[in-house]
Amino acid sequence: MLEVKSQAAADAAGADGHGKGHKTRFPAMPADGVTIAEAARRTGVSVHTLRYYERAGLVVSPVDRTSSGRRRYRELDLKWIIICTKLRATGMPIKGLRQYAELVAAGPGNEEERLELLEAHRAEVLTRLAEIQENLKLIDHKIDVYRGSLAAGEADRLWAPVSSR
Repeated sequence: MLEVKSQAAADAAGADGHGKGHKTRFPAMPADGVTIAEAARRTGVSVHTLRYYERAGLVVSPVDRTSSGRRRYRELDLKWIIICTKLRATGMPIKGLRQYAELVAAGPGNEEERLELLEAHRAEVLTRLAEIQENLKLIDHKIDVYRGSLAAGEADRLWAPVSSR
């Protein structure tokens, strides 16, 4: 049997469609999907965030609804939400996330634009990581100073602001 994956499914599997070990495994999904509360539990985001992502145009396909209008999330929806939360956690602005979602939802033919967007975001993340590494060096230095002073019994010589009163 031939299985055809949508581009959204390929992007949910991994940014390059291959997953490269970044596959998110969820407990078995019921055939009719899961409730918004269960989707929130499985993805680690709040119900409010799930609703916001939908309102803000950050989902790549409409979330299914029951006859009474209640949301039903499929595995593909949950995988996409995980991608969104990881991009947000690395500082991608909502505008960029919306642009990426729109490109994915549009289907094939814009892969170069998606790649450019992800590469630009990656460069920004690397810049922030370099800044954090530099700041970490200062923290490590301060820890070394405190450890050394405590071990030498000279902790009282560490600088502390003195009240001018």
